[in-house]
Amino acid sequence: MTAVLDEKVRAAMMAEIPLGRAGTDVEIAQSVAFLASDGAAYITGHVLDVNGGMSWAEPPAVGQTLA
Repeated sequence: MTAVLDEKVRAAMMAEIPLGRAGTDVEIAQSVAFLASDGAAYITGHVLDVNGGMSWAEPPAVGQTLA
């Protein structure tokens, strides 16, 4: 998804992620596999944020852009 982005924009996006990197396809697949497993049988109506802690990051100010 980020391959089409300008390197400057991509670097700015990665800097916003507390883990400092994008997630891998394997990490996303493992999250999906968990939610489809018996281990998640009691989880209902929840949004699982697989985002490297990005939801903890301070949102940009109004009008601020990443680039």
